[in-house]
Amino acid sequence: MSAPNDGYGQYPSQQFGEKPVYPDQASQAFENSSSPPPQAGAQPALDHGRKKKRAYAAGAFDVAAGGNAAVVGQLPGGGQFGAPQAAAPAYGGYPQQDAQPAPYSAPQQQYGSGQPAVTGVGAYQAPEPYYPSAGAPPAAGAAPAGGVGGITSGLSSMQLGPGQQQPQQLPQTRPGPLNQLYPTDLLNQPFNVSELDLPPPPIILPPNTSVTPSPDANCAPKYVRSTLNAVPTTHSLLKKSKLPFALVIQPYAALHDLDDPVPIVQDQVISRCRRCRSYINPFVTFLDHGHRWRCNMCNLTNDVPQAFDWDAAAQKSVDRWQRHELNHAVVEFVAPQEYMVRPPQPLVYLFLFDVSYAAVSTGLLATSARTILDSLNRIPNADRRTRLGFIAVDSSLHYFAVPKDNEENGETSMLVISDLDEPFLPVPQELLVPLTECRASIENFLTKLPEMFVNNQNNGSCMGSALRAGHKLISPLGGKIVVLSASLPNVGYGKLEMREDKKLLGTSKESALLQTASSFYKSFAVECSKNQVSIDMFLFSSQYQDVASLSNLPRYTGGQTWFYPGWNAGRAEDAIKFATEFSDYLSSEIGLEAVLRVRATTGLRMSTFYGNFFNRSSDLCAFPAFPRDQCYVVEVAIDENLTKNIVCMQAAVLHTTCNGERRIRVMTLALPTTTNLADVYASADQCAITTYFSHKAVERALSNGLESAREGLQSKITELLQTFKKELAGGSMGGGLQFPSNLRALPALFLGLIKNVGLRKSAQIPSDLRSAALCQLSTLPLPLLMQYIYPRLFSLHDMPDNAGIPDPETSQIVLPPSLNLSSERFVSYGLYLIDDGQTQFLWVGRDAIHQLLVDVFGVRDRTQLHVGKGTVPELDNDFNERVRAVIQKSRDYKSRGVGSIILPHLYIVREDGEPSLKLWAQTLLVEDRADQGMSFQQWMGALREKVSG
Repeated sequence: MSAPNDGYGQYPSQQFGEKPVYPDQASQAFENSSSPPPQAGAQPALDHGRKKKRAYAAGAFDVAAGGNAAVVGQLPGGGQFGAPQAAAPAYGGYPQQDAQPAPYSAPQQQYGSGQPAVTGVGAYQAPEPYYPSAGAPPAAGAAPAGGVGGITSGLSSMQLGPGQQQPQQLPQTRPGPLNQLYPTDLLNQPFNVSELDLPPPPIILPPNTSVTPSPDANCAPKYVRSTLNAVPTTHSLLKKSKLPFALVIQPYAALHDLDDPVPIVQDQVISRCRRCRSYINPFVTFLDHGHRWRCNMCNLTNDVPQAFDWDAAAQKSVDRWQRHELNHAVVEFVAPQEYMVRPPQPLVYLFLFDVSYAAVSTGLLATSARTILDSLNRIPNADRRTRLGFIAVDSSLHYFAVPKDNEENGETSMLVISDLDEPFLPVPQELLVPLTECRASIENFLTKLPEMFVNNQNNGSCMGSALRAGHKLISPLGGKIVVLSASLPNVGYGKLEMREDKKLLGTSKESALLQTASSFYKSFAVECSKNQVSIDMFLFSSQYQDVASLSNLPRYTGGQTWFYPGWNAGRAEDAIKFATEFSDYLSSEIGLEAVLRVRATTGLRMSTFYGNFFNRSSDLCAFPAFPRDQCYVVEVAIDENLTKNIVCMQAAVLHTTCNGERRIRVMTLALPTTTNLADVYASADQCAITTYFSHKAVERALSNGLESAREGLQSKITELLQTFKKELAGGSMGGGLQFPSNLRALPALFLGLIKNVGLRKSAQIPSDLRSAALCQLSTLPLPLLMQYIYPRLFSLHDMPDNAGIPDPETSQIVLPPSLNLSSERFVSYGLYLIDDGQTQFLWVGRDAIHQLLVDVFGVRDRTQLHVGKGTVPELDNDFNERVRAVIQKSRDYKSRGVGSIILPHLYIVREDGEPSLKLWAQTLLVEDRADQGMSFQQWMGALREKVSG
């Protein structure tokens, strides 16, 4: 019988010094089965048990138990802001809203008074969900007909230990009505930004689809979202819909496990299908008195391991129906030894410090050394095996041998290597040192490091050669190379030229600047991936740095590119932003030597993968390090007609945790199937669709150019509108523009994508800024990507009385209602916050009243206001406190179910102040006409012309 790791695409055993070998073709074929997507449901129950040290099972079981469960998705609840819901109009569920802003009272109105808030667009409230009551899913957790007793009544004959009973699994039937289609006229009922905060259309599964009635049986949207929550049964129906079928997968919802605990199966009993290697989950069927289970992916019947109902530690039988993998769509298994090809690797960080004149003079070297020093306690080191290494880079390589704390000569020694072609490695064991054993020496070294290069005038950077040396150093173990660079690599391997040309910006030739200038970076990255080496780039140059070339390193190694243009530690805001983000980065838990595979019900196939990793084979994504703050998109193909009333998809991430435990995180999603095009449209998820096309647009921009990417987005939204008109609106729009209410934001999101700094037609955007934005568009988790494409706008001068203070029930700060991104929402005496998740703008109107300036900024006149990068001062008044709370809450990623290290800069903007700053803030107003882009009204008019033409 094949060992479990055969199917997981892991390497054959190897010694530490050997190069990994790829799996042979036989094991690839054995593993080649498709997989299912996880989606809507509730959060996994928390498992607060202390992590046990790995206990290798005495006598590994044949197969063990893995799983996920699926249950009916829940109807979305009330309003996002705690406001009462407006009555739904006849078409689908969003409240009517004023087309024109309501008139404002005189500028002297009292902001923040006890009077009801007046807003520039009428009072926005969170819209009613568009989901119908007819055919709505039963409440999550509701027992199947007959109650819980009915589940277990007929199966007491199964001998599962004393008094154990199994739930009965009733035959599946075709689901009743799925989500109903509510057409809406996009011209007369334009979308309201608060719709972006609604959950996706619910997943309506037939009764008794899962083996337990757990509310967590189907995957929650924060882990996996499908673009379609009702799947066409045929390829031709999918093609007819013109909608994409793809999964947006974000395996982790926080930077640390404590912030988003997932149930952990500790007993190392991992039951998998013998044929397709799927993990047991809540959608399997138990047969033969519970001794066997039928795979919900490929229909093969498998034996249930004897240990499935037995607690080896306590030496007693356990209730199968309490097992995490039958109750939770998202679970994590502690893997037995056969899932390891070598001892779990330690966490390794190798820091490559740019010590050229540019890095020293801007304070980058001093700030990064100080941040690492201050963060040593935050770096994951629970198993006391974490290792650190340091190399300094200018036109030479500077190695540092850090002694152990108990050695007599406790000084760190430096060796300078000028031969960049074949740099020799001095005593490798002293270059990668255990944090625990060398803590005092490391602290001493980091304290002195800035002084060593304080007078360095060298302008060279041999970063390419340093990367090769770093790879050579850590490849026997694997780990992270962390690059901190303020200059263009201009010496040695991977040498880059200054190729920015302002005349090319905004022309068809601009796209060449977004492609890599040297083949070294991609080929080196692939080599790193094979040896479990991941690279993260922190780039700080005020000059051209060729982000397009350097970002290839993180792209193929599971890393990330962070870009800080014009950064200087002399500005407190710059220093604080980087130090905070870098410290959070160092503290984040990551998975090591990880692979991701997605399997699915027979008839479905994972066809294309998007994100930062190396696609090692047709369906296996390799991650030397698996980050917590990125998402991945997988396109799903329908190869055969689907005959079941549900399909399942299962994503699994095999990885080593920071504390040396081999784990498998499994996420299972079940979706209903349909033969009806209206069901497909009514269950489409506009945010997941936008995420898919964001990744597609980046790919197209890099391969065919920016114009092609923009045109592709416009033609796609036109095609969807035309298809809906032809197939579901009877071929007539009646002068309007009909579309389902659940997709009402799609035209605005596509316009936001076209206007994003990564894709926007403009002659003013440096190619480094563009390349950094393209990195964001292809990695940001869905909630942050939506905000990056369509930023948040809050009116602060007249926010409701409950905004900016904690909600009495949840203790969370309440945000004011979001406004649509149009200057029509602004009044001249207003105070507004515009936030795209990366940058925040606090906009002060030209007629802002004296008292507002005093209370918020502590100044008596607009001319005294410090504009540009800054902060809101802490003043002793209620309104100042509320404004600061709203700014802070808008940065709260954790409450949105995502991990992120980003601390946005805050820019103070005066409407009658610095023109370039004002212009930058206005580019975020997606619905306005700006630069060479259309306004939202023009955009909708153009779409209507194309659709009716």
